Amino acid sequence: MRKWLTKWRLLPLFAMLTLFLAGCGEPFLSTLKPAGEVADMQYDLMVLSTLIMVVVIAVVTVIFIYVVVKFRRRKGEENNIPVQVEGNHKLEIIWTVIPILLLLVLTVPVVSATFKLAEVDAIEDENRKAEDAIVVNVRANLYWWEFEYPDYGVVTSQDLIVPTDEKVYFNLIASDVKHSFWIPSAGGKMDTNTDNVNQMWLSFDSARADQAGEYFYGKCAELCGPSHGLMDFKVKALSRDEFDQWISDMEGAQAVASTELAVQGEQLFEEKGCIACHAVSPTDERPAAARTAPNLATFGERARVAGILPNDAENIRNWLKDPETYKPGNKMTNTYPKLSDQELDALTEYLMGLKVSSN
Repeated sequence: MRKWLTKWRLLPLFAMLTLFLAGCGEPFLSTLKPAGEVADMQYDLMVLSTLIMVVVIAVVTVIFIYVVVKFRRRKGEENNIPVQVEGNHKLEIIWTVIPILLLLVLTVPVVSATFKLAEVDAIEDENRKAEDAIVVNVRANLYWWEFEYPDYGVVTSQDLIVPTDEKVYFNLIASDVKHSFWIPSAGGKMDTNTDNVNQMWLSFDSARADQAGEYFYGKCAELCGPSHGLMDFKVKALSRDEFDQWISDMEGAQAVASTELAVQGEQLFEEKGCIACHAVSPTDERPAAARTAPNLATFGERARVAGILPNDAENIRNWLKDPETYKPGNKMTNTYPKLSDQELDALTEYLMGLKVSSN
């Protein structure tokens, strides 16, 4: 008996620990810190629905306590039978009308927001570029993300660059299995399927982008394999002028090996077959379905290696040596021969030098 009591005493501790851990996470990796128009709409709907539920629960609780206290069995009245009420038309009307009214209060803003979020006609507009409508083709892969800017011929991976204070439209598709595109602080998730393109739009508020730090965080929100939890990407929100400059730099970017060791790494990159999967130019003209590995044109500038490790020489080297340890089930594992220490150093030097440099 004492053993059971000891176990039950641990229950409140674990409950409090669960609540505490629920508050842990990366900066701005929360739907409760909206940073754009879509996130604001969805946050307001969450608050509204929560308030309605709290009010309903509070009213029901008060009525329940009142009934339990008022109509409880009292000493000496065990044999008294209370008045039997078979029905009350007023009460029946009240508890029928109130839920309908509450449902209408919630339905109207939900339907309004749904139609507003479905407005993606700008994607098909031939004049969208002249009207500064940004379209990004997102392709989800095991376990990385590709971002293509079709109006500019620019392709990048893992780091999504967007302008602030305007709508950014997304075409979403998957290469292998179902994934889900999610930037928690910018808006709700949407699935990426292999057989159809889903479309959505998001916006990123400039003031709150500054509060978020250098990046927003994006994730895959659909269980897709052993490294689903590691399928992250970063979102960098720039002013429109900075975004236009980034596009200009990307359009004129070229990979240049600037040191003798980097030149050796570039040769290894080609000899070992890395170039067959990885492009090193942001203007990759291959069909999207033919891009089987992340574009490395801006690899040296990215925040993370493989989306999860801080981008430094040690982590690049460790990833090249044994990618399976860091991201199980990735397609890079066993696709090239084991590398010597000198080859690892050379490839690391080459990859760190892959940065945007205009002609």
